[in-house]
Amino acid sequence: MARKLDGKVALITGSGRGIGRSIALKLAGEGARIVVNDLDAEPAQQVVQAIRDAGGEAIACVGSVTAPDFAERFIGAAVNEYQGLDIIVNNAGYTWDNVIQKMTDEQWYAMLDCHMTAPFRILRAAQPVMRGLAKTGAESGQRAMRKVVNISSMAGLFGNAGQINYSAAKAGIMGMTQTLAKEWGRINVTVNCVAYGLIKTRLTDTPAGEGGTANIEGREIKVGVNPDLLAAMEKGIPLGRAGTTDEAAGAVYLFCIPESDYVSGQTLLCSGGLTGI
Repeated sequence: MARKLDGKVALITGSGRGIGRSIALKLAGEGARIVVNDLDAEPAQQVVQAIRDAGGEAIACVGSVTAPDFAERFIGAAVNEYQGLDIIVNNAGYTWDNVIQKMTDEQWYAMLDCHMTAPFRILRAAQPVMRGLAKTGAESGQRAMRKVVNISSMAGLFGNAGQINYSAAKAGIMGMTQTLAKEWGRINVTVNCVAYGLIKTRLTDTPAGEGGTANIEGREIKVGVNPDLLAAMEKGIPLGRAGTTDEAAGAVYLFCIPESDYVSGQTLLCSGGLTGI
């Protein structure tokens, strides 16, 4: 039986861990060939190996999405290895919180660089490739739909105290999504967005106050949520719990399959029924 993404080439930023890892495994399980990205080589290679062990195809493109040369390397890895480019998922991200009066310029720009500038550069680098593939397909009488899925957050839709930098960036990626849906429809590319609510990852599973940090580009960023606060947040979700990374990946998958070929410029809220913060 043919899988829904057989032969497709999918690039997923931040796919060595968490939600990105689940997206990579989900798309690979449906036949896509994956370009895995992570800041660190070890988690990226672990995902590549997991995909290969399951009979799939994958390579790693290690490095920070905010590096000036990353976009060209990332797109080039797909073209050089697989001679194609069908799906881009702009997933890489993290939070660096503070209230506005205490937030530094470094914190502000770090979020914009990761959540807006990096996807912009990746999509800018991808455009000539996608345009060329669309032209070649049209000349041969074949139309193939290509997919972009950007990742946002409920914070981008509704704001969140202590996250003015993250909320602004995540709102911006939704505007980018709608704009590119208008620009890229003529080259048969759909551009959509998934906005997550509370998803359990390493950034939320560590109890706040226990010294949990993540090293991101040389910065030790505090991670974790107070268990009482986490329990209260879950009670406010209509489904009564936080989502899993596999469930988060499922929302991205919906925008990658042929059934969504006529859906573009949309933001899907993946939040267990929660519709506000």
